[in-house]
Amino acid sequence: MTSPSPVSDADLSLLAQRLEGDLFYDNTMRTLYATDASAYREMPLAVAIPRSSADLKALISYATEKRVSLIPRTAGTSLAGQVVGNGIVVDVSKNFNKILEINAEERWVRVQPGVVRDELNMALKPYGMYFGPETSTANRAMIGGMVGNNSCGSNSIVYGSTREHLLEVKAILADGTDAEFKNVTSPELQSLLSNARQKNGSASLLDKIYLKTDAILNSPENQAEIRKNFPKPSVERRNTGYALDMLLNMEPYTTGTGADKPFNMCSLIAGSEGTLCFLTEIKVNLVPLPPKTQGLVCVHCDTIDEALRATILTLKYGPHAVELIDEYVLECAATNVEQRKNAFFVMNKPDGKFPAILVVDLSRETKEEVEQLAAEMEKEFREAGIGFHYPLLFGEDTKKIWTLRKAGLGLLGNIPGDEKAVAVIEDTAIDVYDQPEYIREFNEILKKHGMSAVHYAHAGSGELHLRPIINLKTSEGHRQFRMIAEEIADLVKKYDGSLSGEHGDGRLRGEFIPKMVGQHNYQLFKDIKKTWDPNNIFNPGKIVDTAPMDTFLRYEADQQTPEFKTNFRFHDQNILQHAEQCNGSGDCRKTHLSGGTMCPSFMATRNEKDTTRARANILREMLTRSPKENRFDNKEIKEVYDLCLACKGCKGECPSNVDVAKLKMEFLQQYHDANGIPVRSWLIGNFSKMTGIASYVPWAYNLIFKNAPLRKIANTVVGFHPERTMPLLHSTTLKKWYDQRKSSAPKSERKVYLFCDEFTNYNDVEIGKTAIRALEKLGYEVIIPNHGPSGRPQLSKGLLRDAKKIAEENIRLLKDIISHDTPLVGIEPSAILTFRDEYPDLVSDELVEETKKIAQNALQFDEFIAREIELKNISKNQFTKEKRLIKLHGHCQQKAISSVIPTKKMLSLPENYTVQLIPSGCCGMAGSFGYEKEHFEISMQIGELVLFPTVRQQPEEVIIAAPGTSCRHQIHDGTGRKALHPAEILWDALV
Repeated sequence: MTSPSPVSDADLSLLAQRLEGDLFYDNTMRTLYATDASAYREMPLAVAIPRSSADLKALISYATEKRVSLIPRTAGTSLAGQVVGNGIVVDVSKNFNKILEINAEERWVRVQPGVVRDELNMALKPYGMYFGPETSTANRAMIGGMVGNNSCGSNSIVYGSTREHLLEVKAILADGTDAEFKNVTSPELQSLLSNARQKNGSASLLDKIYLKTDAILNSPENQAEIRKNFPKPSVERRNTGYALDMLLNMEPYTTGTGADKPFNMCSLIAGSEGTLCFLTEIKVNLVPLPPKTQGLVCVHCDTIDEALRATILTLKYGPHAVELIDEYVLECAATNVEQRKNAFFVMNKPDGKFPAILVVDLSRETKEEVEQLAAEMEKEFREAGIGFHYPLLFGEDTKKIWTLRKAGLGLLGNIPGDEKAVAVIEDTAIDVYDQPEYIREFNEILKKHGMSAVHYAHAGSGELHLRPIINLKTSEGHRQFRMIAEEIADLVKKYDGSLSGEHGDGRLRGEFIPKMVGQHNYQLFKDIKKTWDPNNIFNPGKIVDTAPMDTFLRYEADQQTPEFKTNFRFHDQNILQHAEQCNGSGDCRKTHLSGGTMCPSFMATRNEKDTTRARANILREMLTRSPKENRFDNKEIKEVYDLCLACKGCKGECPSNVDVAKLKMEFLQQYHDANGIPVRSWLIGNFSKMTGIASYVPWAYNLIFKNAPLRKIANTVVGFHPERTMPLLHSTTLKKWYDQRKSSAPKSERKVYLFCDEFTNYNDVEIGKTAIRALEKLGYEVIIPNHGPSGRPQLSKGLLRDAKKIAEENIRLLKDIISHDTPLVGIEPSAILTFRDEYPDLVSDELVEETKKIAQNALQFDEFIAREIELKNISKNQFTKEKRLIKLHGHCQQKAISSVIPTKKMLSLPENYTVQLIPSGCCGMAGSFGYEKEHFEISMQIGELVLFPTVRQQPEEVIIAAPGTSCRHQIHDGTGRKALHPAEILWDALV
């Protein structure tokens, strides 16, 4: 590993002035880039966000001058520590993300390295084209990173690795010169080499690269060593070291039928992990879109061995993918809100335990073809005594299964406590026909050491992701980490496999490359690196000259996990361990084009600092390493959490279940304890109390906030943005209206308790009235019981002790009356869902069970109606037959804690009502967030991603539905359209 020469902040300041883009060298940003998705951590010198090739050249010049390294980074999802180091991390994900040219006729596309793989395929779909290799991180993995790691993915049986699709690259070499690499015919190569030799001492760096490569490949001794010691050719996923074996199989070094194709240096660049040059443009070939009908046979097996024997049988049926999901992944899925739904197809073994499931993709043009193949395959399985359940799934169900499979990495972070499924030997690849015996020996090694492993992923191509359970916070864990790597490296070599199939060598496997390919070939790798990068500035310490694999780990040996007294419970772990569940897989880096809610601020800014991952990382770092007695008293944490909207998207969508909103609430309370509560936070947190006072003179309040000049002044005084409109007060409150008509209200045996939240009580009174009338017309007696506010405003501002008092008072008031038959129904999702989300983790121990009982019967209005529809208590005959189109925007917490499906079910009850979900994430308002002066602009940016444009496109007759009060307000401010609460739409449809 290169030791950088001392570089001062003044030096870095001068570099920053030379860049069009940004350079950060503050502690916060360096901390956020100190890790990736691996077990490694090292503080970088700085973080650069370049905007142009000129910036890249300036960075290369600076690195050469100061003897520091450059670490190229896209999504930062590396599993072997490829983007962890002590130099300048160069993040190209934000500004190098353009699709430059699509040539459908010749079937290729030219892109910058920061283009996201799935988004590239969205752009290619209208052309009937597709970029084949698909990683499990495809909704945030970028083409540059896929080239760097030579990524493969689940469909590599058909499409191979990125290397097979890489046609050309444009790159900047270590001397700052531009270079282009592509197919070179034998005559062209000979001419190039001849010209280079004639230059003698004036040969360019590019000349020297070709001359050295030619010298290596022309040597009979080198040829023999490469052919003898590289992984055997039947191991198609081989990514150990530099791909000299691929170059050797090209003309002119292999001729006749053995030659793969013309010489192309791109095959060496693929898998080189940014150690040879800096890519600026990438040209890849395209393939036709996959067959129209995807059918997945989910073969349920008793054991891993049975599943691997089944794998071999599947290959004769021409599958597009054969993926394994083991019992550990299924157990983790059972504890994850989102993935539990995706595991709908799983049938447990007779003993009640989870099976090992082999997912076989039999994509074909027609459903009939798939069904015929599936039937033949099932017959063969049954005759061989393999498997016990073989569901065949099509359509939307296939997406759920692939989502579950791809969530494997993140799900493994769910294991509570300090023991985790560790990425150490998860990338081994061997011949698929050797796989059953290899895995048998693999598990014998683990069993010998009293260990076990998770098995999942690419069974069909001989690469299972194998993760032993290790506690890296202990000396024993560090010993196991090294020991298992050494023993499995020997086992892989025994089978002539590759230690890395798709995740690369990085810091994790570089140490073992001499063992895998022999010292002779390893020296060739060093010669290649030295030739391309004479000053060792490009991502040093990866592939060659790698530090020991057990150095610079994220967790130190015998690292203590401090205890923290918190207001929330964190279930079998403390707050630090909850943050540590984030393994860096970067699911929070997906953009609005991929759908979902997590993470709205990142979707708007595209800054790593605004990811869910960054928030978990900064909290983990400061709670682990801060020298302060109160480790929460930290402005760096506050800074990184500033743009967290507490939307709860992460709780529902993060495979590791990292609830950053909960972390933020806890942090804010602890920070307030040390620094006091800001006035604006106190006012927002006491919304119910303050609005209650104002409700005595609603006309005076409304006079101010209806008048634009007065509103702007009032907003500015409070700390809200002057352009943000404010919700007005009703002339009465819902509780007053309810009390006035209580004696004349309809009675019924079917009783519903309505939770009159603070927002509905003061602002959305008409919606509350409408909801009550609708319930009454449907045959229910509506009772508003004695209760307090929800506590949502207090929670949002970290006033947890105040929220706890409210929660406990509500539980005591409601515990004896709320049941399945008399549920608590709420109109505002963020308020009623506190009973299901925050209350159980906040109340005192003695109230937990009572709280859980209420939580089971605390329903959103939409959920209650959908339940009653299922029970046949409400039918479509009670509604209009008019045609209406409804565009529905779901509330963030509804999507995370509950679902928008009940809302759609309710609004679809009138037989001619059509409900279409707006594919939006968070609206951007998120309670008070969008009102606050410093957050107004980003709030509107978030709205502009999907929600606002979709609403603006709708004709006036289309109904816009939004259950959340904040969402409706945001839609009004952003588009001028009025969005209705689903209860209002239901009422209007009643006849």
